[in-house]
Amino acid sequence: MTTKLVRQQTVITNAFHRNLIDWFRQHRRLLPWRNKRTPYRVWIAEIMLQQTRVDQAQPYFDRFMKRFPSLRSLAAAPREDVLKCWEGLGYYSRARNLHEAARHIARDHKGRFPRTREELLALPGIGPYTAAAIGSLAFQLPLAVVDGNVIRVLSRVFAIEEPASSSKTTRQVQEWADRLLLQEDPGTFNEAMMELGALCCTPRGPDCPNCPLRAICQAHKKGQAEAYPRKAPRKKIPHKLVAAGVIINSRNQILLAQRRDTDMLGGLWEFPGGKMEPGEDAVACLERELKEELGIRVRVGDELLVVAHAFSHFTMDLHAHWVKIISGRPRAIECADYVWTPPAQLRMYPMPRADVKIAEHVMARFADGTAT
Repeated sequence: MTTKLVRQQTVITNAFHRNLIDWFRQHRRLLPWRNKRTPYRVWIAEIMLQQTRVDQAQPYFDRFMKRFPSLRSLAAAPREDVLKCWEGLGYYSRARNLHEAARHIARDHKGRFPRTREELLALPGIGPYTAAAIGSLAFQLPLAVVDGNVIRVLSRVFAIEEPASSSKTTRQVQEWADRLLLQEDPGTFNEAMMELGALCCTPRGPDCPNCPLRAICQAHKKGQAEAYPRKAPRKKIPHKLVAAGVIINSRNQILLAQRRDTDMLGGLWEFPGGKMEPGEDAVACLERELKEELGIRVRVGDELLVVAHAFSHFTMDLHAHWVKIISGRPRAIECADYVWTPPAQLRMYPMPRADVKIAEHVMARFADGTAT
């Protein structure tokens, strides 16, 4: 390696190991999971922060810690309690995997949190990113974390031209992160990288003048910070029309169906129904879906409301209708289970966000006497 290259490498390393760490110590946020740091608290926080902003995750973290203050309390809880506590955070497989992993640790590790990368990766719901985060933050394992913030920071610093979503960029970023990792304090380094992306090297309007890496940032030198990371062409997000039935029996109870674990939003309770097929309206859809899902023939009544909702990979309009059974008894054919419940108790069950809106509307209608 030439003297010039050695000098360049030294400048880059110093920027990450000195400037970045100094900046982090001055600007780090006071976040609840940074207090009383334990492997359990680190784990819960990291799982919550996957696909969830910090400001959204904070109240859920506080509520979760109050309800499940220890790994053993989480392992001993019914899964439905865990899902209810998670309600509103989305990506419910995270909550199911947390519960399963807690039981695994309590049973197979005698409640002691795994301390190696291999053991962490063996737990449900933990991949390379989460293993690196837990390993470095809780146990100071020399593992570099690569999340969206780190990808953005390193894509700008090294002006990586491939789209951020490409496997080539992922490999490049991981290689740089591994190479730059502060071996004697990997946890602080990883937090500093993620904090820089969250507070300074933001997707839009990055604060380049106050960035501790500005002297080595290639995107900044080009005056094109916001042009990085490069983006792949956006795909059109599909829109779906969905129908849900608010089924009432002679005792004014409402029927809820539980989604199967293998389905999206598995384990949650919903007003039964499904996606409208081409040429179907909500009435025809509910007549077909409720026969397939629960084995009942129904009469579909008036529409209550339409709930618009967006998921990460599609949007939907959910049309909710009053429904009466005209023949047959409910059976769990295309669902995990079903239950009849008084309207006032609908919110006892963990539900997807769109169904929560229907439940609240139904409860209000029964409360003011305007239900069917």
